[in-house]
Amino acid sequence: MSIKTRLLLSYIAMIIIPLVLFGLVASGLANYFWGEREEGKPLLRDTLNKRDELFAGVTFMAKYAPDQLTNENMLTETDEQLQAVGGALILTKDEKVLFLSPSIDSADVPDYLQDQPDQGRMHNWKQFNQDGYTFDTYEFPFADQSKGKLYFLANSFPFMQTGIYFFITLILSLLTIVALTNGVLTFLVSRSIIRPLYALKQAAYEIKEGNLERSVQLHRKDELGELGEAFEEMRGRLYDSIHLQLQYEENRKQLISSISHDLKTPITGIKACVEAVQEGIADTEAKREKYMKMIAIKSEQMDRLIDELFLFSRLDLNKLPFHFEEVDMRAYLAQFAEELRLDPRMHGVSIRYDEENESPIPVMADQEKLHRVLMNIVDNSLKYLNKDEKLLRLEVEKADSEVIVAISDNGTGIEKEAIPHIFDRFYRADPSRNSAMGGSGLGLAIVKQIVAGHGGRVWAESESGRGTRICFTLPDLKRVGGDTD
Repeated sequence: MSIKTRLLLSYIAMIIIPLVLFGLVASGLANYFWGEREEGKPLLRDTLNKRDELFAGVTFMAKYAPDQLTNENMLTETDEQLQAVGGALILTKDEKVLFLSPSIDSADVPDYLQDQPDQGRMHNWKQFNQDGYTFDTYEFPFADQSKGKLYFLANSFPFMQTGIYFFITLILSLLTIVALTNGVLTFLVSRSIIRPLYALKQAAYEIKEGNLERSVQLHRKDELGELGEAFEEMRGRLYDSIHLQLQYEENRKQLISSISHDLKTPITGIKACVEAVQEGIADTEAKREKYMKMIAIKSEQMDRLIDELFLFSRLDLNKLPFHFEEVDMRAYLAQFAEELRLDPRMHGVSIRYDEENESPIPVMADQEKLHRVLMNIVDNSLKYLNKDEKLLRLEVEKADSEVIVAISDNGTGIEKEAIPHIFDRFYRADPSRNSAMGGSGLGLAIVKQIVAGHGGRVWAESESGRGTRICFTLPDLKRVGGDTD
């Protein structure tokens, strides 16, 4: 659920829930203030009915037995019942007061006896004074024909007070309901927004402190969830970037160490030859020629190493341009095989390349760099050819959408655990890293870089003691340029 929908629902709930609760509370308050007693009659109606019944009883007595109204005990008992329901009674004879309810202030009696104007009130009840009293009158004759008059007073102030309490309580209940409902809904909605923001804040603080291992998982499907996913992706990329940077730094240190090691070996040999000449150890022409030849070989090794370092660094930085052109891979390998047969280093090595199918296999390749790939693989094989009958085999075949080139030998082979690492820079399967066998440790790493630059892949297949087969692929010409007729 989106935040917009969540807020909209909360606003609707802030209106509907208070209305429903207010209706329930209003009903409960009405039942509490004006509700039923144990007899089952409403409190207000019960009080009014009882008061009207007492007034009617006194009126009936005045109409049919007026002389009984002179019985003070009976009037006192009736007045006590009237006081319980907010009523009072005044009886006059010839405008003289015969009975006055104790609840009435005698000082107000002259005002009670004055005729009040009819204000159109129901049941002929008229407002008497500001204290909340209403009254009605009934005139009747006594047995001696003297003029009698009854004043019925009803104190409505308790009911007015109850009504005031009811409305005050109702308003306070409404305010309380609105405050609590809005407060609870606001708290719930704000917590659902603030908690993920707080989690993001904590994650940002952890990142600032350099801790990139704490993941941010909000498990939400709204905008904050999308923000959390973006934040987590950023953290992951930053984590990978820093670790990659650390790996680069470690590789740089390893590179410097390896370069130092590989350069130190020929330099040590050169220094030893120079010292031999300087100290007169090479005291004959033949010895001097031997030492000079050794210096030349070591210098050539250093030159080759520096060239390969320079080439590898340019490949690694993607600063070496490739000049692609259409090449018939079958004819190219045939020419390369012939070149190997003429190479003095291949003396005693049988070069095999089968050309049974002479149909061309076109690829897009940089011929110069492709030659470097083939030579580096051959050089690597030459270092481990230790059998009496030394053999190198060249192969090429066309797969579904790529061309596979393979060079295999019958040398010592590579241990299974070393195969995944032979294309790493400065890696030598020989743990002693003895450079007497030649090589900089960059040959197959350069092969991997150049093949990747062609859009291909490279791998090795080997069995210890039986030889090694190194394969690489080149994209088929149709895949590169599209199908043509």
